[in-house]
Amino acid sequence: MTHTTDQPTRGASGAVVPVLAFAGIVVAVMQTLLVPVIKDLPQLLGTEPSNATWVLTSTLLSGAVATPIMGRLGDLYGKRRMLVLSLAVMVVGALVSALTSDLLTMIAGRTLQGFAMGAIPLGIGLMRDMLPREKLGSAMALMSSSIGVGGGLALPAAALVAQHMDWHALFYGAAGLGVLSIALTFLVVPESPMRAEGSFDVAGAIGLSAGLVLLLLPITKGSDWGWSSGTTLGLFAASVAVLLLWGVFELRHSAPLVDLRTTARPAVLFTNLASIMVGVSFYVVSLVLPQLLQLPKATGYGLGQSMVTAGLLVAPLGLTMMFTAPVYARLSAKYGPKTTLILGMLIIGIGYGAGLGLMSAAWQSLVIAVVLGAGIGLAYSSLPALIVGAVPASETGAANGLNTLMRSIGTSVSSAVIGMVLANTANHVGGVAVPTMHGFRVSFLIATGAVAVGLVLALLLPKRSRPAEVAQHTQLRASSEEDAVLAGAEEVLRGFRGRVLDAAGVPVARAKVTLIDRRGRQAGATLSAEDGTYALAVPAEGAYVLAAKAAGHGPLASSATHAGDDRAVDLDLALPGETVSA
Repeated sequence: MTHTTDQPTRGASGAVVPVLAFAGIVVAVMQTLLVPVIKDLPQLLGTEPSNATWVLTSTLLSGAVATPIMGRLGDLYGKRRMLVLSLAVMVVGALVSALTSDLLTMIAGRTLQGFAMGAIPLGIGLMRDMLPREKLGSAMALMSSSIGVGGGLALPAAALVAQHMDWHALFYGAAGLGVLSIALTFLVVPESPMRAEGSFDVAGAIGLSAGLVLLLLPITKGSDWGWSSGTTLGLFAASVAVLLLWGVFELRHSAPLVDLRTTARPAVLFTNLASIMVGVSFYVVSLVLPQLLQLPKATGYGLGQSMVTAGLLVAPLGLTMMFTAPVYARLSAKYGPKTTLILGMLIIGIGYGAGLGLMSAAWQSLVIAVVLGAGIGLAYSSLPALIVGAVPASETGAANGLNTLMRSIGTSVSSAVIGMVLANTANHVGGVAVPTMHGFRVSFLIATGAVAVGLVLALLLPKRSRPAEVAQHTQLRASSEEDAVLAGAEEVLRGFRGRVLDAAGVPVARAKVTLIDRRGRQAGATLSAEDGTYALAVPAEGAYVLAAKAAGHGPLASSATHAGDDRAVDLDLALPGETVSA
């Protein structure tokens, strides 16, 4: 059940969005921080190449595990609190890595850094809870795109540091950014009053963590172990068994870590599956272009650029994603997030298709980065709006955490598959594997195929939200609370509608009306219009509680039952007092 704390909450200032987006960028830096020194890691850590890859793999694994868990903890105990905790763990991990050249200690530090990935869904949840609806679309778009923005901007910065300083300075810089982000969050971002009642599902968290580790380990290490090896196949089989058992447990749990029934809704399911494809497409360009740019011209196809120049040429990928956020807001307000997701997928497909013939000059890499940045920016921006519009407010953190997990799975799959392709198509010169143009083109074809699958999934998204989701989706696109209420009243096919009145029968404007289902979870929420009217859709037949609250009036909680047919039940709510039939 969702409830609001009794303590007054500070108003959200105009700096909330950039501060939360900055936190997302800082977290995303962890993913590409070591890309400029990947080839040198075995020598720097005094180990074999297969062991050195764990420095990257450990961050992906911990990030995948942390996102849904931190999202649920945020729903229960406060999103800002968990956001700060995520950043603090990242800072500790960065300092651990900065002070060591030992492989195991480095892996431990990188594992702690990966836990910060939970900050992305927590930031989106905070925005939903605090921002006016007319600003929410562009804000969530910027927060969602921060994953790509941070990754893109980190490449040239990390390359510059790695080329001119000791590589440990990368971690000191990351720790400093984390401390700055924590300070800004404390100063600017208020805690959300929204809470989900219940306890944390410890068994569910352990089951999900075990299943994800068993799934992602063979994905990230399959190239080294062999895709048909007993270890790889055994881990895949174990992951399927564990995740199936976890799913059965979650379905029977009264307060699950992830509400699988909500996740199974077409609007949520197809969005999450499309997110995997977007994650695949994003990571391909991050792996291919820097290598193509830095290969010597003596290969016949390499572009012979320095580490820093290569980073600068790829940086527009992240910059374009950042500048796409306001464009997305306008397009989504007019056409909806499904349309912008489809448009983004089409642009990504065009970028990779054109990229197959644009690999012969440095400026062509710049064009590819800009086009793909625009497409990925639109696609990433659409995902949180689709998720938020399909789940109750009390599940925003957990649902966006799961969506971020889907993207992480996409990047992990992309890393493993593209790494295998480049390795198997490489030329060996003097014992050194040199990627070939054929490998680069095959990688782009794989990305194009992933985008095609994602486009089909986007087309399968429902054209119209289910009744329980209509009010939330309408509120995300409305220019004001009153417009949202009126639009919602027109679209409600089954649910409750009426007026909020005071004891004298005078309409009460801007009263918050919350719909709570039989499991104690929020099924919808809205604000009454100037004439006191409200409208809330119901997901199914059954008993509900309508809770009404307004400044200067006592709260009201009243039981009501809906038969589940396609009609609206007229119900007026009197503050304070009893429910009055209209």
